[in-house]
Amino acid sequence: MTISIWRYAHLALAVFSFLFLAAASISGTILAVDAVDQQLPDYRVDDFNRITLSQVIPTLQKEYLEVTELSVDHREFVTLQGLDHDGNDINAFIDPQSGIILGNPEPQSDFIKWVTAFHRSLFLKETGRIFVGIISFILALIALSGMALVIQRQKGLRRFFGKVVKEYFAQYYHVVAGRLLLIPILILALSGAYLTVDKFNFFTAEPKPHQFPEEVNQNPSKGNIADFTFFKNTPLSEVEKIEFPFAPDPEEYFRITLNGREVVVDQFSGEIVSEVPTGSAKFWTDLNLDLHTGRSSIIWAIILAIASLNILYFIFSGFKMTLKRRTITIKNKFKAEESTIILLVGSENGSTLSFANAIHQQFLANGKKSFLTEMNQFKTFPQAGHIIVFAATNGLGDPPSNATKFIDLLSNHSFANLVNFSVVGFGSHSYPEFCGFAKKVDEALSDQPLANRFLDLHTVDDKSVAQFVAWTKAWSEKSEITLAVTPALYNQKPRNLDKLFVLGKTIVTENEQTFVITFNGDKLKFTSGDLLAIYPANDNRERLYSIGKVDGNIQLVVKLYENGLGSEFLNSLSAGDVINARIISNTSFHLPTKAPAIAMVANGAGIAPFLGMIAQNSKKKNIRLYSGFRKESPVTQLYRKHAELFTHKKQLQDLQFAFSREDSRIYVMDLINRDADYFAELLQSGGVIMICGALAMQTDVENTLGKICLERNHVALDSYKSNGQILTDCY
Repeated sequence: MTISIWRYAHLALAVFSFLFLAAASISGTILAVDAVDQQLPDYRVDDFNRITLSQVIPTLQKEYLEVTELSVDHREFVTLQGLDHDGNDINAFIDPQSGIILGNPEPQSDFIKWVTAFHRSLFLKETGRIFVGIISFILALIALSGMALVIQRQKGLRRFFGKVVKEYFAQYYHVVAGRLLLIPILILALSGAYLTVDKFNFFTAEPKPHQFPEEVNQNPSKGNIADFTFFKNTPLSEVEKIEFPFAPDPEEYFRITLNGREVVVDQFSGEIVSEVPTGSAKFWTDLNLDLHTGRSSIIWAIILAIASLNILYFIFSGFKMTLKRRTITIKNKFKAEESTIILLVGSENGSTLSFANAIHQQFLANGKKSFLTEMNQFKTFPQAGHIIVFAATNGLGDPPSNATKFIDLLSNHSFANLVNFSVVGFGSHSYPEFCGFAKKVDEALSDQPLANRFLDLHTVDDKSVAQFVAWTKAWSEKSEITLAVTPALYNQKPRNLDKLFVLGKTIVTENEQTFVITFNGDKLKFTSGDLLAIYPANDNRERLYSIGKVDGNIQLVVKLYENGLGSEFLNSLSAGDVINARIISNTSFHLPTKAPAIAMVANGAGIAPFLGMIAQNSKKKNIRLYSGFRKESPVTQLYRKHAELFTHKKQLQDLQFAFSREDSRIYVMDLINRDADYFAELLQSGGVIMICGALAMQTDVENTLGKICLERNHVALDSYKSNGQILTDCY
């Protein structure tokens, strides 16, 4: 059975029953809390399981004028009904060994009675009970179908409790909480269904009547109750109720209800007069009552309360996940038969579809006949020149629900003409089968006679926009069809942004187009090297800036570009202004904690995170900073002042500036070549080189370092990259 069938079953059952499940969840939580409250006044006694009737009955008959009934409830509380020596009525919890009164039963509140009636039947009497039973059974089916989905996702029962990738809050905790509470919810559902059926006496048979002797000795001798064999061998823990004789009459007996049987005992001789089984139905009813209500265990009642309350969360998160999958709808301007570019999507939660749709809309805007559809809708496309597959991987190498048929469809539908294909795989390195399904798709397409590999398989980890943009750039360059390489176009519109206050900004002049802007950083978790995402047009267009953490605040170094969406927006701000933004953790570009020494290479605005890292260098690591600018300016002089302070505090060993538009015309690469021995020794000793700034600068710096490594260390730069000794954050 495919994952789509389980998902549709899971969703259909939830849609049908969610209102009733919500009502049952709320009322069930209230009753579970009440079950805990009922057990808080503890009237249990020590060694309860060792107390026998031969100890209890004589004591009670001595301490009370009359005992009519003794009962033991599911909490092991012993209740006595009778008269004290003053003739007062007694209905109290007692210590069965001493007869001392421990407390009085409190009547159930009207509110709890109302909630109980609502929970059992929705105030619809027998019809309501039947309906509640059906809903309970549906809840069991929802839990089982959810379990099947998790097994499919985790690729096997053995990985049921394996790591779950957190795509977003609702999805993550829907799976995690569902796994933890699966058993309690199943027990709640099945016990509720059983109790409904049992209420209509489906399992209960007519009880057998007792057989009493026709003739009774009217003058029996009174024996010692403490010596009665039956009473000596019967522990109080097995008793549910004892009805005492009303008078010293030979035809009046002890009637004792035990687990599974009812016994009539002669009050004079202690002999068993009659014994009838009560059947197993009562045992199962009591067991299901205990499991469904938590009445016999505080811990279990608390678990049931948590499970009941989480049903509400499952309803909310489940529908949120469903709506998220349907956020983007596929709209095609051209028919499949006339389209020259076919985009096929295998998406589980809708995120992959958003990437594909962004490409689709660009093709249409460029006048291309593009057609976007799910992978399960694959067929022969007669005019297709390009086929691009956006394939997510579900679970551990499995296809998403709308791509399960693709491999079979591909083998049954041949291409009408030569087709260029490209596959973009979406997955997570948290799973061992990273982009496993995309790899299968790529292999299957390569086996087709008329399929030409246009680009090698490209993978995207955890919906990385940067990695996806790398593919769009490669495909665009080779096809000569323009595609945007701006990350903002592929980011979904953000939510839950933070409000940041501008603390200060330097002035842009005709000779200096770079400025420093500082935002408050209190109450935010970030560090130097993280990214600040801003939304200048208040839409989904995002601009990213490397953060320097200085005095606990966010400091950016920005170069002003004419018509630059982000830079012009930031330059228009003044102290006291407020913007909406978010912090993006960039753990791969934080200050290395284990490196013995660090060289930082930057140009222009790329110096921002390095200034923050140096300010955070409390351990006084050996750090050198190499930075390139066009000209000396008030801003670079400000950097020099910072550097002098850092050098005085021994947080920075050396600062080297290169100015490409001054008379000397020195570039950063010239400084690196001049200090080639230092860089070679730094890498050989396990040090780290960090590069931040323009992509063109990164390319030049890496080429320069590559030559130095081969000439002096006889090792390729890629070897140091793989060791994590070359860290980059360039745009």
